[in-house]
Amino acid sequence: MAVPTKNIPAPDLVPVRRALLSAFDKTGLVDFAKALAASGVELVSTGGTAKTIAEAGLAVRDVSELTGFPEIMDGRVKTLHPSVHGALLGIRDDAEHAKAMRDHHIEPIDLVVSNLYPFEEVRRSGAGYASIVENIDIGGPAMIRASAKNHAYVAIVTDPADYASVVNALEMNLGSLSLEFRKMLAAKAFARTATYDAAISGWFAEELQIEHPTWRAFGGRLDQVMRYGENPHQNAGFYLSGDKRPGVATAMQLQGKQLSYNNINDTDAAFELVGEFDPARSAAIAIIKHANPCGVAEGSSLKAAYAKALACDPVSAFGGIVAMNRILDAEAAEEIVKTFTEVIIAPDATDEAAAIVAAKKNLRLLVTGGLPDPRAAGTTVKSVAGGLLVQSRDNAVVDDLELKVVTKRAPTPAELADLKFAFRVAKHVKSNAIVYVKNGATVGIGAGQMSRVDSSRIAARKALDAAEAAGLAEPLTKGSVVASDAFFPFADGLLSAIEAGATAVIQPGGSMRDDDVIAAADEHGIAMVFTGVRHFRH
Repeated sequence: MAVPTKNIPAPDLVPVRRALLSAFDKTGLVDFAKALAASGVELVSTGGTAKTIAEAGLAVRDVSELTGFPEIMDGRVKTLHPSVHGALLGIRDDAEHAKAMRDHHIEPIDLVVSNLYPFEEVRRSGAGYASIVENIDIGGPAMIRASAKNHAYVAIVTDPADYASVVNALEMNLGSLSLEFRKMLAAKAFARTATYDAAISGWFAEELQIEHPTWRAFGGRLDQVMRYGENPHQNAGFYLSGDKRPGVATAMQLQGKQLSYNNINDTDAAFELVGEFDPARSAAIAIIKHANPCGVAEGSSLKAAYAKALACDPVSAFGGIVAMNRILDAEAAEEIVKTFTEVIIAPDATDEAAAIVAAKKNLRLLVTGGLPDPRAAGTTVKSVAGGLLVQSRDNAVVDDLELKVVTKRAPTPAELADLKFAFRVAKHVKSNAIVYVKNGATVGIGAGQMSRVDSSRIAARKALDAAEAAGLAEPLTKGSVVASDAFFPFADGLLSAIEAGATAVIQPGGSMRDDDVIAAADEHGIAMVFTGVRHFRH
């Protein structure tokens, strides 16, 4: 049954006469406190916050003067008191509430400044269990939620970035804050505590290895509002989860215009793909268009790898995303800027390379400080009507898999190296995925088709187009190897790859017709290995 309401209308303007300040993050706090004091606001505070305000020469009452009770238990208990929460939750225009406040000597609080213990930061720092638990704030969220609920009379400020707007609003309204402004602050406050609790519940689930908790929450902080989403009629924003995995969300943008929704989506796909390639082994480049690779290659240098990757599909590479697994150097930068490119993302860039890219004012250059670990555990989330699909990240790596040769002929060492390369790439191609590879470079990619045989044919067609563009006598799929992200349900997909010139195949296996597919490979002298792992990507 719903709690009955008294239907007391909220006042528009509420004077701010008393403020309670209790903030872990003290950025801008002293200047804000000075502005409040200059407006005649009485300052009440707790512990370290009170000390900071007093050291700035401002008069401040300790919260214990309001409660008549000292802080105890190392500060765990200080604001959890009727004198504080009564001051926050009391409906000033309700006769019963007003009488209770008078009877119990509860002084109203009109504005609260509270931000929380840095649980998220402590969790990411690798601190121990006890330290993480100690940084779960209790009094802060309680005050924030109480103030936000009673926004009819109380303003709650949870973000130092809002101090200036609060001061400005107080000046405009002669020491008062409007109902609309208080509502906006309350909405932000509830979102903050929701995100905070999501981080805590998520950590507990991980700590206890609960794969599917009964209640699941996700939170993030707005990083930027975008011009539009996937299409111009859609609005969009980019939120940061706080995960420090190297990538587009944690990267530093050295130059170029603001990233779009599609830029971010494609850049994430590009960098996750290139993270599959160990920079200690060789340089690697991935060129992405619409979240699918149109060229991936390894080489002795980034320049060499880029040339091989570009040759796979130079038409699709126009306006694409370029990701690499090593520091961008001038030699590679000079080649990349010759083709119109939306974004370059790399672990870092030399000054010379950055200067070359800077000549293209709209080209974005992102540096991440590292590569994403393809083996790291994680979670992916996809929205559907009425719910969320949540799964663990696909962190299977072909180098860790036990490959099983199922044909009469085993792959040669060169073929095996290319097969592993192809399967790394297939993991990042939309299903159904077919990837042809030769000499450490993709030479044909078929993505996102309803039929696997169609993906195989499209990849072969792409290879023919690339050969014509390069003036080659035959496509590079001749003598290549091919990877399939899932099993061949029939032999026709394999036969299409053989027709394109593939000499070896890597696929998960597991079809009811595996024997037919293996027989077709043997009939044509093709080597085939099974991985036992599928890489569907929708």
